[in-house]
Amino acid sequence: MSRKNRSHDVEESDVDMTPMLDIVFILLIFFIVTTSFVKEEGLMISKPEKNNNPPDNPSPTIVVKISDQGLVNFNGKMVDIERLPARIENFLAKNETSTAVVIPGDNTQYEHVVKVIDQIKTFNQLTIAIGK
Repeated sequence: MSRKNRSHDVEESDVDMTPMLDIVFILLIFFIVTTSFVKEEGLMISKPEKNNNPPDNPSPTIVVKISDQGLVNFNGKMVDIERLPARIENFLAKNETSTAVVIPGDNTQYEHVVKVIDQIKTFNQLTIAIGK
């Protein structure tokens, strides 16, 4: 009979989850604090409003086309990307304009477009537009 009494005397044991929750919250705080929040820079592009009325005296525009292979055309003539600022400077000396249009091909790599835009950005008086 003593055996039966022992089985009734056994208490149920519970697992205390408090230390486990403490560790989870400490890990969560650690990852939040060590995560670096980096703001990536990008290009701000504003689309011009559509104007159906052409200006009376249109000024010449700089048109830079980039092929899918990364070849650059400046106003219809092939140019090396390192020579592009010299061509733009020569064009601005002969013509008064404030707009440069960059037209990339459908499968042009972004790095080629960014290199061309970086070359044009050296001229503060030019507004850069991206066309298709």
